[in-house]
Amino acid sequence: MNTSDPILFRQLPIIRKIIEDETWLESERRGCHVASNDRVVRDKVCQVILRIGQQLRDALTDSSERQ
Repeated sequence: MNTSDPILFRQLPIIRKIIEDETWLESERRGCHVASNDRVVRDKVCQVILRIGQQLRDALTDSSERQ
């Protein structure tokens, strides 16, 4: 990924964690293994990112400005 946005790189570990969590939750709900690229998992990850995206970006921007 080639970008000049340093905040994006700071968001990636958090987004990976959201994907892991949503994959685990969907596996628990179904009672079987679910891949992280499952349609339901992707939809739920997108919903989470849309819900918290701006707050996440603001928090990471604030913390990078303090450093």
